[in-house]
Amino acid sequence: MESANKTDFSFTGEFAVTEEMQRAFDQEGYFIVRSLLGAEEMQALGSAIDRDEGIRAHAFDIGDGEGRSSKLSLWSHPGSDVTGMLARCEKVAGTMEKVLGGEVYHYHTKLMMKEARTGGSHVWHQDYGYWYKNGCLFPDMGSVFIAIDKTDKENGCLQVIRGSHKLGRIEHIMVGGQTGADVARIEEAKKVLELVYVELDPGDALFFHANVLHKSDRNDSDRRRWVFIISYNRASNNPFKKHHHPCYTPLHKVPNSAILECKNIDDITGKDFMDPSTDETIKPEKK
Repeated sequence: MESANKTDFSFTGEFAVTEEMQRAFDQEGYFIVRSLLGAEEMQALGSAIDRDEGIRAHAFDIGDGEGRSSKLSLWSHPGSDVTGMLARCEKVAGTMEKVLGGEVYHYHTKLMMKEARTGGSHVWHQDYGYWYKNGCLFPDMGSVFIAIDKTDKENGCLQVIRGSHKLGRIEHIMVGGQTGADVARIEEAKKVLELVYVELDPGDALFFHANVLHKSDRNDSDRRRWVFIISYNRASNNPFKKHHHPCYTPLHKVPNSAILECKNIDDITGKDFMDPSTDETIKPEKK
């Protein structure tokens, strides 16, 4: 069942959330902003992550239950490096505030690394399927999925079920090393809702609601598929219990120019990287 609502937009210097974008987020659960990050900003981001030390030193493997795995680094606080400026800037955090309808704070950021020929799949799930278990009462949450590499069907791009956020939270169980949504319910949803392959160029971004069903296939191509995913929670949705992600922590937003102005490339102080042994929603791959 296809929708007439537009979900594909382009970044301009005077970027702001339009009525069309808000409608797409409310009705379809997501929208894409092409070239959200420019070439210089992508180069700055690459300088912060293309090193074996720093952020990547905190990576661990997540299995897909089929003999493959992907690497993941996850941190709770944005910090003051280039990646922190990205998470705090107006065109990312400010946009999420507008579409979610109120102040947000940084819930966590992920660097997802799906390597060529070996990267594993990620099962169908809703982010709120497991954030619910963290004590977040409402699904007033969302993520910004930013392509570092070109992502397409060949290297395991993200897939979403359009409008699936309206299904409400679906029951989730452990599937391999991941938390996945009820398979039978997903099959029924696919009969009435459109499956979309989210193919992105570097710097393109997908803004999506926490209840949107999404997955990605394994990477059988000769190209890696690295992505950045920044997640936010409404300040009014402060979790009722402490857990491995932050409760409400004020987010100090910065102008978009801060990404290129930031000279802090490798200082990851204060990010608070996740220890996978403390997270009940994933099971790290054992070596």
